[in-house]
Formats: sequence, structure tokens, C-alpha cells
Amino acid sequence: MGGVITGFGVIATIIVTGYVIGRRRSLGVHGREVLTKLSFDVASPALLFTTLSKADLSVVVSTPLLVTALSTFVVAGTFVAVGAVRRWSVGRTTIGALCASYVNAGNLGIPIAMYVLGDATLIAPVLLFQQLVMTPIALTVIDLSRPDTRPSLIRRLTSPFRNPIVIGSLSGVLVSATGWRIPGPVVEPLSLLGGMAVPAVLLAFGISLPGSQLPGRGEERGPVLLSVALKSFAQPVVAWAIAAGVFRLSGPALFAAVVTSALPAAQNLFTYASRYQTATVLARESILLSTLLAPPVLMTVAALLG
Repeated sequence: MGGVITGFGVIATIIVTGYVIGRRRSLGVHGREVLTKLSFDVASPALLFTTLSKADLSVVVSTPLLVTALSTFVVAGTFVAVGAVRRWSVGRTTIGALCASYVNAGNLGIPIAMYVLGDATLIAPVLLFQQLVMTPIALTVIDLSRPDTRPSLIRRLTSPFRNPIVIGSLSGVLVSATGWRIPGPVVEPLSLLGGMAVPAVLLAFGISLPGSQLPGRGEERGPVLLSVALKSFAQPVVAWAIAAGVFRLSGPALFAAVVTSALPAAQNLFTYASRYQTATVLARESILLSTLLAPPVLMTVAALLG
């Protein structure tokens, strides 16, 4: 389980660094907001473009992608149904549904896929699905539901294509689909910019922690505990049921499907919540708790299916 330890160790180190920065106010009172905007508007789009421009799009029609998509829809749909019954706001429900189903496929998924599953490409279907389907839908819903906007029909139709995250993802896919090789002088600065994405997200997350109460104890207790229960426990079980029961997967293929679904909620969800100023506490606490629960959950999966 070296990949689990390595991945979580790297994440913890950068978050703790952000916590110290936040405690000392080294970046001033607006440090978190600046890092969030840097990641959302510049670094993450660059990272997604350079990553997806080299992706193998054949995985879009693969069985692992279907397992990922179905398990995601089941878990996210469960949170949305509860949110509708409880009459939570659209932004709160959307962020909560993401925290319940959107896995940390980048900075955790890749090392775990490499060291635990033995093949880093196994995380590709999850990355593609989340960036090409989940992110555009979720951010469009949040954008159009904001109370300070009254979008016209044209704005509604073009909303996904004005979002930096979506633009970066779709541009990368377009390059991959055409087979165009990006010239070095173009890709190098984009790679440098993209390299800031993960550290900026983790630092901003750490900066937000000083002064925060223990997770799961505030006014967001219900949504937080629901999203964590769905992410950490329900999603791996649902993925296992779909992979084994519907697609008859077994052995390494089944193991890979369950391991990727057992990854914790992605830190960039906190960036989305902060950027749109909605459900930031829910995002922060859900990510923190699911990340703390992920090592024992992953080890249990490995013991049962590995």
C-alpha cells in the first residue's frame, strides 16, 4: 500500500503548510481567495488542457467508464434526492452531490493507480468522465442558479463554454481527438502554469482551516455526514455491485473499479465552492473527513479484493 501512504503523505504535507501560512497570515487576509482564483481561472484549466490533450479517448467507451458513470449517478442522485426533500439550495445540493461522488482522481488517483493497481492509465476513465461530464454539468447548474444573475436564453446555452475549467477540458479533448502535437514553446508554459494547480488548491484548503470548528459539528452537520457516508462507504459498494453484478467483472478489473471509487472527495471541489461562494463549509468538511477515512477504506478494499 505504498501508493496510499505516498499519496496521502504528499497531500497532508501541503495542507499543513497551508495551515501554517493561514495561522501566520503570511499571505494576508485575501491569500485563500487569490490562490482559489489562480487555480480556478489559470492553473487548473492549463493542467486539464495539457493532461487531456494527451489522453487516450478510446477509454470513453470502455467498461470501466460505464462503472464509474453509473456509480457516480447513483450516489450523486441520492444526495440530490435528499436535498430536494430537505429543500436545500441548488448550490448547496450541487456541491454536496459532488462531494459525495467526485473522487480525487488527480493528485491521489494517479499515484494510487500506479503503486496499488500497477497501471496509472486505469484512472483515465475517471478523469475524463469527471472533467467532460460532471464538471460542466455541475458548474453550469451553480452558475445559472446564482441569485445575482438572471440569465438569458443565450447565456444559459453558452454558460458551459465560458467557464475556464470547461474550456480547458474541452480544448484538451479537441487536441487529442485531432491528433495535433502541440509545439514545445506552447506546451511548456502551459505545463508550468498547470503545475501550480494542485499546490494552490491544497494550500488554499489548508489556509481555510485555522479557526474552523471540528468537521461535522456545525450547521452543515447533516449534509456533511450524508456526503461523507455516500462517498466513503456507499460509492465503493455501489461500484462493486455494478462492476460484479452488471458487467461481471472480476479479479484485477473489479479491484480497480472499487479502488478508484473509494478515493476521497477531490480538493478542487473546495475551489469550486469558494469561487462561487456557496457551501464552502460543506465542501471543506466533507473533503477533510472523506480524506481521513480513505486510508482505512482503501486498505479494507485491498484486503477483501486485492
